[in-house]
Amino acid sequence: MSSPAVSLPSYDRSTLTPGIVHIGLGNFHRAHQAVYLDDLFALGEGHDWAIIGAGVRPADARMREALLAQDCLSTVIELDPAGRRARRVGAMIDFLPVETGNATLIAAMAKPEIRIVSLTVTEGGYFMDPAGRLDTGAAEIAADAANPSAPGTAFGAILAALKARRAAGIAPFTVMSCDNLPGNGSVTRQVVIGLARLFDPELAAWVDAHVAFPNGMVDRITPATGERERAMAAAFGIADPVPVTCEPFRQWVLEDRFPAGRPALEKVGVVFTDHVHAYETMKIRILNGGHAIIAYPGGLMDIDLVHEAMEEPLIVAFLDRLEREEIIPIVPPVPDTDLGDYYRVIRARFSNPEVADTVRRLCLDGSNRQPKFIVPSIRDNRATGRLPKGLILASALWCRYCAGVTDSGAAIAPNDPNWDELSARARAAKADPSVWFGMQDVYGNLGEDVEVVAAFSAALDALWSRGTRAVLTDYLAG
Repeated sequence: MSSPAVSLPSYDRSTLTPGIVHIGLGNFHRAHQAVYLDDLFALGEGHDWAIIGAGVRPADARMREALLAQDCLSTVIELDPAGRRARRVGAMIDFLPVETGNATLIAAMAKPEIRIVSLTVTEGGYFMDPAGRLDTGAAEIAADAANPSAPGTAFGAILAALKARRAAGIAPFTVMSCDNLPGNGSVTRQVVIGLARLFDPELAAWVDAHVAFPNGMVDRITPATGERERAMAAAFGIADPVPVTCEPFRQWVLEDRFPAGRPALEKVGVVFTDHVHAYETMKIRILNGGHAIIAYPGGLMDIDLVHEAMEEPLIVAFLDRLEREEIIPIVPPVPDTDLGDYYRVIRARFSNPEVADTVRRLCLDGSNRQPKFIVPSIRDNRATGRLPKGLILASALWCRYCAGVTDSGAAIAPNDPNWDELSARARAAKADPSVWFGMQDVYGNLGEDVEVVAAFSAALDALWSRGTRAVLTDYLAG
């Protein structure tokens, strides 16, 4: 039996020239930014905007080896319930060596043809402190400040390249974060300028005045790659150690601030707008918040896959109620978007069995995600005088999960960079729930809100004494 057809680049890749250096060649970038550029190149446009891949961490060297062995082509498999589709994405034409000091990366970014440097370094990779400022005490930031000519971080390398361009009279590139965090461009700007101030205030002032950091909202579910995903590629006749699988849906919303120019991505579905923040708030509250709402009860009920959690009536009813009563009503309007319709699309995406996304992945890194995805919705409800008991229960479910054992008694493996601290707090909160609200980097001053703490305490006590299923049943019964 022959393998299903694979879509190949329809353009001559030998005509591509680089315009972008991208740092962080994970699954999301290869299923998102690279796909949009591949679509643009297929229109016969933008062939001077090809990607040069780069990385600053040891794991990036393994990705480099795998991709160079296949001429920098990425296998992207869309997991549509109606049938899987595979394509080979050809937007990247090289992958720089991963090396201590990042000299090759800096030299590449200093070249005039590079007009955009983009990043996917994960939400937690921006060295921000609990107050939302650059963590100047972070070891990697301190090392870059002490030795800026041989930096170890992406941000230090960006500064070294910008300094070289300034010295050579070359206009600066645009720095474009593609990570899923609020105000990603503003955060990146703060980190880059904050680092520069530690060792070269004049350079910091120049970056502040001349370098653009557009904000953007990105969205596409891309599960981690394992044997299942490699087997999917093999079924298409592709021997690829690093294929990417993803849902059919994708979205990219960007501020149009690219002084050095940009590819015409609006021709392939990217929305350029001054209202990125509105789209971003919608996505973070409804989608990312929704992920957290289904993840922790799913984890406590020993459910492995996200679509299986969506098949559990208690969980999906919990999600529906929180979205419609406590989240969507406090999401600001979004241009040309009906929030109810948007949620219906999200619900269908969560339910896609082909994606086989894991509950554990959604539970990952709650200490970084909760203050972005859940706590702001609690705050906004309180600002209207409402006590959002469902969202508070969702936060209690996170606390209960961090205690490290499911309702059945099965152990939960560490699932957060701060797992040891979280677990200790979660166990202590069983007797004194206020301990949990001592995490001001997560909750700020919410621990001073007597009604919030009382509702959290009641929910957590019920979860320990009666279990997730019973607590959800009672909540839904009103």
